[in-house]
Amino acid sequence: MSYAIIGFGKIGHALAKAFARNGIEVSVATTRDPESFAADAAAIGPTIIPKTLAEAIKADIVFLAVRFESHPDVAKALSSWEGKTIIDATNVFPVPEELDGLPSSAFVAKAFTGAKLVKGFNHLIAATLAADPVVEGGHRVVFLSSDDEDAIAPVAALAKQLGFAPVKLGKLNEGGALVHARGRTWGQLIFQDLFKKEQ
Repeated sequence: MSYAIIGFGKIGHALAKAFARNGIEVSVATTRDPESFAADAAAIGPTIIPKTLAEAIKADIVFLAVRFESHPDVAKALSSWEGKTIIDATNVFPVPEELDGLPSSAFVAKAFTGAKLVKGFNHLIAATLAADPVVEGGHRVVFLSSDDEDAIAPVAALAKQLGFAPVKLGKLNEGGALVHARGRTWGQLIFQDLFKKEQ
């Protein structure tokens, strides 16, 4: 399984730190030339590989860590995203009217034709996401939701590899609504820093 992070702002950096901490290789890309952020990537660790967007999106699982309004630009990089899983780590607030009542991830999913989309890793602020998720015998929770039931398992497995405790919320417009903003209200689980103790 290969991994990529698209977007290398605060959330992209936080995700890269989780991969580096566990010695897992991940490509990072932005719309900029990889050389412009190569030093940043190297400072995080040797398993963080700067690539062009075209190269990075060859990965099986792709984290979307760009600003919400930039997601169509990433989606245009491939005509079909068949066989790929997108982890939508974006948040949008307040919710723009063009979403027309859809959860933002369902809106994002429409742009990535053929991909399976999982909402995840979006409810924590970057500094918390970047911190070691293993604390006092517990693991920091990440919430996962998707309309593709079989898409969650590989993302949950990756979350565990990265040291997190994945908690499945079900479909995007059901349990997933807890990690989406609605209008001018944040979902109830956004910013909740929770831990799951080992059984």
